[in-house]
Amino acid sequence: MSKKSDVFGKPMKVINIGLETFYHSLKEQGVTAAHVEWKPPAGGNDKLLAILDKMK
Repeated sequence: MSKKSDVFGKPMKVINIGLETFYHSLKEQGVTAAHVEWKPPAGGNDKLLAILDKMK
């Protein structure tokens, strides 16, 4: 089993979900990163989300 401290000696690889500014900040620091466009279902509107849930 590896030690937790072993993680800190390795290059960071990140999958950024959501805010693209976080992705750009990571890239500027030389971090290997991938950005995924994501928004909450129904744009976070609880009423619309309840309607969509009924359609499943």
